[in-house]
Amino acid sequence: MAVDHAAAEVDHLAAERAAARFDVEAMKIAWAGSRHAVDVADRMARLVASDPVFRKDNRTMLSRKDLFKDTLRKAAHAWKRIVELRLTEEEASLLRQYVDQPGYVDLHWGMFVPAIKGQGTEEQQKKWLPLAYKFQIIGCYAQTELGHGSNVQGLETTATFDPMTDEFVIHSPTLTSSKWWPGGLGKASTHAVVYARLITEGKDYGIHGFIVQLRSLEDHSPLPGVTLGDIGGKFGSGAYNSMDNGVLRFDHVRIPRDQMLMRLSQVTREGKYVQSDVPKQLLYGTMVYVRQSIVADASKALSRAVCIAVRYSAIRKQFGSQDGGPETQVLNYRTQQSRLFPLLASAYAFRFVGDWLNWLYTDVTQKLEVKDYSTLQEAHACTAGLKAVTTSATADAIEECRKLCGGHGYLNSSGLPELFAVYVPACTYEGDNVVLLLQVARILMKTVSQLTSGKQPVGTMAYMGKVQHLMQSKCAVKTAEDWLNPAFIQEAFEARALRMAVNCAQNIGQASNQEEGFYERSPDLLEAAVAHIQLIIVTKFIEKVHQDIPGHGVKEQLQNLCNVYALYTLHKHLGDFLATGSLTPKQGALANEQLGKLYAQVRPNAVALVDAFNYTDHYLGSVLGRYDGNVYPALYEEAWKDPLNETVVPEGYHEYLRPLLKQQLKLSRL
Repeated sequence: MAVDHAAAEVDHLAAERAAARFDVEAMKIAWAGSRHAVDVADRMARLVASDPVFRKDNRTMLSRKDLFKDTLRKAAHAWKRIVELRLTEEEASLLRQYVDQPGYVDLHWGMFVPAIKGQGTEEQQKKWLPLAYKFQIIGCYAQTELGHGSNVQGLETTATFDPMTDEFVIHSPTLTSSKWWPGGLGKASTHAVVYARLITEGKDYGIHGFIVQLRSLEDHSPLPGVTLGDIGGKFGSGAYNSMDNGVLRFDHVRIPRDQMLMRLSQVTREGKYVQSDVPKQLLYGTMVYVRQSIVADASKALSRAVCIAVRYSAIRKQFGSQDGGPETQVLNYRTQQSRLFPLLASAYAFRFVGDWLNWLYTDVTQKLEVKDYSTLQEAHACTAGLKAVTTSATADAIEECRKLCGGHGYLNSSGLPELFAVYVPACTYEGDNVVLLLQVARILMKTVSQLTSGKQPVGTMAYMGKVQHLMQSKCAVKTAEDWLNPAFIQEAFEARALRMAVNCAQNIGQASNQEEGFYERSPDLLEAAVAHIQLIIVTKFIEKVHQDIPGHGVKEQLQNLCNVYALYTLHKHLGDFLATGSLTPKQGALANEQLGKLYAQVRPNAVALVDAFNYTDHYLGSVLGRYDGNVYPALYEEAWKDPLNETVVPEGYHEYLRPLLKQQLKLSRL
């Protein structure tokens, strides 16, 4: 008898949820951070999902022009709802997140406003922030140029002070000085924080920020001397093509002197360059904030992909049928579990380390206000490294989730191709990941060099203070179960990270000069930086698990996921652990053995663990990841929505197909 797959699979997901061994509602709180956070997120997600203006199932079929107009419409409607409902800043931010369409508002709130807050004087903030908060102006962040991205000091745009008129002259002297990539610049923004070389009295004082109006507030046309537009289509369908990344050139555009962001330095009416009393280190506060939000975004993107892949793997059945019985769920195959469950664990790991980064931002900001810079270097290393490691891992993981969904994962309706395309820019914006890891490596090398001076490392680098112990320690693991001991895991990761850093420092010390040694050893330094950052992620996950976590079975499940993340990372980088003598081959094998046992414990809870992310079907945007598991009817229905199916006989048949077919018919009679 034929089986009605659609009906069976809806029941099957219900059975998966019933098999869970923990309180899902309590896990939602552990994921979100509080009951309040769960309730607010749920309310905003449902508000967006129920509004037809925020529809997105047809997004990948729209032309670029239609997609951009759709983005403008959604942004305007979102702002209308925010004002009408008098939403709080927290609620408004969540509403924009669940609209889930990149647009100019992301850079307006995420870069333009923070730049003015961080670098503007009180007077400048009083003037510009109210305009930005009410959307009376729309701002972007114009730093990257056609010729320079990561090397900010190499930017070519100039801002030359003219004491005769009390103005700065903003100019693009070369083609490569064209601003290139700023989101919101292409079509939407009226203003930008422009980064340029400040020149006064014939001297170049380096890169500074300036508020520059780009377009008329009457008809939105470019102001005299301003040439700007969109840089063109980007990777994928829909995805980041909703964002108007722009190109911008200046031809001697004049702005008032007081539009230089002057919190850290200023130019007087006479043209004198003056440093303010405010320390430059305050800029790090804004940087920590931005990178913390990127790490948080990594957990959101990864958890969406994992949610789709886990649910679909529970629905999909292939092979294993005995005597006409049901086939085996794909999620029951160990090969599927060994690829998917580490990604599930990573989603939780990135979430919790992101929460910790949020705390770090608050801590750093408070210390900067009282001129305490003791943790600044360590905070910079944390944020730079975590941004690099989490974004790279998430981009790879989304693609792995697509492959874990088989052929159907390649369909736009699976949600995974667009999720991948919209996410991968995170690996390069706000700092190329390789460049950021090399910055982490420099701080590691500096810390290692200071170990003999008696200066104790702080924060996440405090483990380096145990250098004598960690350089000589032997891992005490004797059985597979020993790998469930967080102390053994912690010390193994500490020993690996420290020994890799010390080895790099010793090798650099043998070079003719430090810079040459750093350059030659840069591949090894990258790996040492990754080891340090992975230690941080493991440590913060362990710390989370050791907190008082309410809810039946929640702590046990988080402990399992923590161990999966740690032991999978160990397995993946086993060469590092062996090469540094942090583990023996036998201990590595025992870790892998325990990992297999952990997968078996995660399996009955997998669907409930992704349910705890609390995502609506609208936000997931995937027929494969539907909450109700009704995948096959949804796939079939979605196919007929494609514009190609608007006609039974395709356009072009009479011009191209029919003549070809008739020609073949005649030839066949010869």
